[in-house]
Amino acid sequence: MKFPQNRRLKFLGIAIAVALALAAAWRWGLARSPTSTNAPGDAAPVIPVAEAAARAADVPVTIDAVGTVQALNTATIHTQVDGRLVKLPFSEGEDVKKGDVVAQIEPNLYQAQYDQAVAKKAQDEATLANARLDLVRYQKLTVGHYGSQQQYDTQKYLVAQLEAQVRADQASIDSAKTTLDYCTIRSPIDGRTGIRLVDVGNILHAADQTGILVITQLRPIYVIFTIPQQSLLAVQNAQMKGVSQVSALGPDNATVIESGEVSVIDNAIDQTTGTARIKATFANPNLRLWPGQFVNVRLVVDTIKQAIVVPSTAIQRGPSGAYVYVLGEDDAVKLKNVTTGQQDENIAVVTRGLATGERVVTSGFARLSNGAKVHVVAAPEGAALAKPPQDADMRPLGGAVTLGGGDRRGRSSATPVPNDASSGGTRTK
Repeated sequence: MKFPQNRRLKFLGIAIAVALALAAAWRWGLARSPTSTNAPGDAAPVIPVAEAAARAADVPVTIDAVGTVQALNTATIHTQVDGRLVKLPFSEGEDVKKGDVVAQIEPNLYQAQYDQAVAKKAQDEATLANARLDLVRYQKLTVGHYGSQQQYDTQKYLVAQLEAQVRADQASIDSAKTTLDYCTIRSPIDGRTGIRLVDVGNILHAADQTGILVITQLRPIYVIFTIPQQSLLAVQNAQMKGVSQVSALGPDNATVIESGEVSVIDNAIDQTTGTARIKATFANPNLRLWPGQFVNVRLVVDTIKQAIVVPSTAIQRGPSGAYVYVLGEDDAVKLKNVTTGQQDENIAVVTRGLATGERVVTSGFARLSNGAKVHVVAAPEGAALAKPPQDADMRPLGGAVTLGGGDRRGRSSATPVPNDASSGGTRTK
């Protein structure tokens, strides 16, 4: 069924009129909206943005990893003699020194064996003394031809035999004394006692698999961690320049728990994981590191001198690569292409295209375009990372550039945070 030509023209006219009315109503409502930022006479709205200044700073280059804390020495105390445990003269969790008594085995049986060995030696020494006197007599008789040479020789060898017996007695005494000393168990290291594994009154045997207690040396302490093999050369170069500094970080990966230094780089790469093991030593004066603890580790391998840094939020990506919006004096922004180096969620290092002191936009990009008019508002949290060094809120910050590409044993992501004269520490991620 076909409509007449005039009816179709009528419907088309009504549709066009409705569309024009809706468009006019929308533009009228937009013009009267209280949220409009248009200034009278302006063709484009003024866009609210936050800004930060690019600045130069020394940026440490670091490698991040997850490490395991290991005690410097751990000693499981066992008995070397059989007997009843009569004393544990320590409190659980107490610090002990090397040589302190930590356990006592009943010594009565071993004291008797020692006394018996001493008495046996005294008996043999008396016999030896008498034999020596007889030897002198036989020697005189032989000289005067009143005794036979055979009798003299026999007595001489008897004296030698008794002297050997006395030496054997002394060895028995030493053995009995050592066994008696085993009844008093002393700490072999400086460390902290753990929870006791055996109570007083139990009969212990030298063959027992379970010890009496465990003593752990906590000062200093080790942290073992792994890095990707691609980062090993950087660590070796840092070691050649001097001792590499290592920081143990808290769960937030920012708070420094303790600072130490690399002591050993393992002599082989694990072919299964493609990682290298590194041991770092920490003084641990406040016992903030505990054996078996997992900690985030940050290893400093180099420093980028006077790098230009901006907040990472200022870096935008487009078809032509990275760019930033630079704020001009007329409150208009200008798009500038830049080349970036290391970058994380906080800080980016700009290697080309930006000068120190230039102000870059850090928020409000959804409506921005080249040449747009903007209005600077309060900077969001994190923008202080790119403020000039003299700003007071810059003091608690430092930073690093993280190298490598690891996993839990050697994880990393490019992580620069500035570290200059105004910085009070290092913090990344």
